[in-house]
Amino acid sequence: MILQCLLVSLLTCQVVYSLDNGLALTPPMGWLSWERFRCNVDCKNDPDNCISERLYMKMADLMVTEGFKDAGYEYVNIDDCWPSMERDSEGRLVADPLRFPSGIKALAHYVHSKGLKLGIYEDFGSKTCAGYPGSEFYMETDAKTFASWDVDMVKFDGCNSDPKDMPYGYPVMEHFLNMTGRPILFLCQWPGYLVGKGVKSNYALIAKSCNLWRNFGDVTDSWPSVLGIVDYYGNNHGNFSYFAKPGAWNDPDMLVVGDFGLSYYQQQAQFGMWALFAAPLMMSVDLRSVTPEAKAILLNKNIIAINQDPLGNQAVRLFEVPGSISVWVKKLALPKPGTVAIGILNKDDAGVPVKYKTSFQDLGFTNKGGYSVTEAFENKPMGSFALSQAFTISVDPTSLFMMIAQPRP
Repeated sequence: MILQCLLVSLLTCQVVYSLDNGLALTPPMGWLSWERFRCNVDCKNDPDNCISERLYMKMADLMVTEGFKDAGYEYVNIDDCWPSMERDSEGRLVADPLRFPSGIKALAHYVHSKGLKLGIYEDFGSKTCAGYPGSEFYMETDAKTFASWDVDMVKFDGCNSDPKDMPYGYPVMEHFLNMTGRPILFLCQWPGYLVGKGVKSNYALIAKSCNLWRNFGDVTDSWPSVLGIVDYYGNNHGNFSYFAKPGAWNDPDMLVVGDFGLSYYQQQAQFGMWALFAAPLMMSVDLRSVTPEAKAILLNKNIIAINQDPLGNQAVRLFEVPGSISVWVKKLALPKPGTVAIGILNKDDAGVPVKYKTSFQDLGFTNKGGYSVTEAFENKPMGSFALSQAFTISVDPTSLFMMIAQPRP
């Protein structure tokens, strides 16, 4: 109720209250520590892998030297477990002094010196998911603190809170971030917690308050986890795909490309599907040891271009054969109007490729001149096809085939 009253007062006082912060006009790209490094705070016994300024500085270095920055990855994001267990005497968050001895502001300046941006994590509730101080009753203080540290992005989780307060509290936090005058990208966990409670999300309101929003469970390093997210996005409950646009994106969670649980083709499939979703591309991989094959997937300029297309359209699932083929379409602005990216995902793991025969007419396309087609991952021309001309695509088990179709005159 307190949060609801505060929101009403902000609106009635004629405060300019909307997201419109000019950020994330294409899906943000970067690196996030959580899935790969979790809440490892044991810097005494595991100094190379613990949550510390040393880890984030090293990842920033590698994002530059290994070509990720040039490919578009720009955010280096701290997740949970970074602060001390207690606030200071003035109620401000404090970075753990042993693991972040230089402080967050110094880390931000280091990341900025590399031409990158720094993100940080907090929680709407009384405590973070790992039990560190949350922002409940401290949202204005925390927003000012993050701005004073020159932070560029805030991931705002929802543990240890009442989801019924989120439609009021998250917009209040966005207001406080905006009031700092510093451009800070805002990632909300708000709809993800409502889904867990079976509560319908108001995506129109969410899109006005958040640059990005998580709306399903956390990804884990496994193919079933990735498929669970893909299925949720295919079902598209509440038509959330409609609300994706420049400045406001659905977030299916991190990329696990380069970690331990996915095969090469499954990694390629996750990267391609996230591109079709117009999703944030947030790696969560140890860049010190990423394999050449995984690195090539993450740096694939053709797939990144699909993700970063300025139209900002999120792919929708046209149809699915349960347990087998599903077909997805994403509208593109480039290289010319009417272009589409098409994904054909084979969820079957039976060991035999699926041969899928179709035509553009069967898929619902209408351009009378037909389409010129290019395979997306390797940018290989496939030829031109009349509207009703049949073609067959072979898709390996647990793999994704992607193509770009441009309308012909």
